[in-house]
Amino acid sequence: MKALIIKEPKSIKGLQIVDKNIPEPLEGEIRVKVLTAGLNPSDYQYALYNEKANEEKVLGIDVCGIVDKVGQGVTNLKVGDRVYYLRSLNNTHGGFAEYAITPANIASLLPENIDDSVAGVTPGAGFTAYQAIIQKLRPISGKTILIHGGAGGVGSFAIQLAKMSGLKIISSCLSKDKEYVRSLGADKVIDFTSEDVHKVVWNYTNQRGVDYILNTVGPDIATKDLNILALDAEIAVTAGFPHFNHLNFYEKGISIHELATGLSLTSGDRLAEDNIKKIGEELGRLIADQKIKPPKITRITLEEVPLYLEKMKNGEITGKVVTEFVRRLI
Repeated sequence: MKALIIKEPKSIKGLQIVDKNIPEPLEGEIRVKVLTAGLNPSDYQYALYNEKANEEKVLGIDVCGIVDKVGQGVTNLKVGDRVYYLRSLNNTHGGFAEYAITPANIASLLPENIDDSVAGVTPGAGFTAYQAIIQKLRPISGKTILIHGGAGGVGSFAIQLAKMSGLKIISSCLSKDKEYVRSLGADKVIDFTSEDVHKVVWNYTNQRGVDYILNTVGPDIATKDLNILALDAEIAVTAGFPHFNHLNFYEKGISIHELATGLSLTSGDRLAEDNIKKIGEELGRLIADQKIKPPKITRITLEEVPLYLEKMKNGEITGKVVTEFVRRLI
């Protein structure tokens, strides 16, 4: 089978396509014939920071495919089922290959009316956004949220989930993406390259601040976020905690949530694994019922993955990118 592996370390260009043997599922696992696989920041991060070549490791954490073989003891899925899942980072059989392997207990059956490409871009970004908005922040209708990076994968899903929850939404993005972010449901859109996001938010909320923040950017911006949180507000972070040097206890009553969705699949915690599958099932229903629309999707071939991972690293991507192995119309 064709597979994209790390031929040279510390380089996106070091990712190369090779021929590998088709893997066999072990007990409790399934093998899928990959239809689509989404690109995520973790893919280029692994390529850049891996200290040595790893020809056994196939990247790609977003996987959609058809079950083509089941391991011993698998009873919840059968050959021919179409599934999607978030691949564990410990799993060497990722989605950038013609066949992939996953534990059966984390794979979710797909509703028939969801396109393969939509399914292929949903797990990493969509599951994280769902866990942040629905399970962590658990927002109260009528309150206000700031979502950084509204045009990105997580942001695209998070804005819609926040709108579905009845929130007033402020989001930041590049100027070229403002209309796209508005189309997702944002009430106020800020160009972070030409405007001071925190100043605009502070004035927009009449110096009260926001009730919720989803930060996918990093610790420095998250630290600035603390200044625009209202009393008893909450912040969810995916890329590092804020620094607390200037925040005193009993000052704002804030709550902080760490998002580590992938850790659910590497911790050995079966309840955490079950929750990931539950998120897959619930988000799948929302997409199938057209309550959540897919982000803007760029479709590419396996050969183009390194190029588009470079574009992703440089912040040039709006929405999501998906590798198509088989193009099917639903």
